[in-house]
Amino acid sequence: MLNKAIIMGRLVRDPELRRTASNLGVCSITVAVDRDRKTEGQPTADFIDVVTFGKTAEFVSQWFTKGSMIVVDGRIQSRNWEDKNGNKRVSVEIVADQVHFGESKKSKESYNTNQTGSYQAAAPNYDLPTGDSDFTELSDDDGEVPF
Repeated sequence: MLNKAIIMGRLVRDPELRRTASNLGVCSITVAVDRDRKTEGQPTADFIDVVTFGKTAEFVSQWFTKGSMIVVDGRIQSRNWEDKNGNKRVSVEIVADQVHFGESKKSKESYNTNQTGSYQAAAPNYDLPTGDSDFTELSDDDGEVPF
C-alpha cells in the first residue's frame, strides 16, 4: 500500500506551535493549494491541514509565516475526535515527513510588496542582453540533425 502526499501552497495563517507533555513540538498549519480549474473565472483553492512534529515543527514555526510558500511531503492521516458539544468528528490531514521552502527570500519579498488580495506569482528577473551579442546566427544551418 502507498500513502504519499506532496503539496505546494501558501500558509493561510502563522504556524501554531504547541508542546506535548513530553515537550515534543507539534506544529499545525493550513496550506492553500490552488486548483487547476477556475470556477466562473475565479481561481479556487483547497485548504489542507498539515501537522509536523519534533524538529520539523520547530523549523516550520521559526521560518514560515502567513503567506509563505511551502512544499510539504508526507502522508494522509485521519483521526476521530469529539467537539465541545460531544459530537463525533473526523479530521483528515497530512502528517509531514519533510517540508521545504517553496520560494526564495527575494521572490517572497516581491510577493509581499506586490500582493493585491489575490495570488500573484513573482516573475523572475532575467537580465537580457542588449545590443551586441557574443553569439552569432549560423548561416549554414540546413535544419538537419548531424547524427
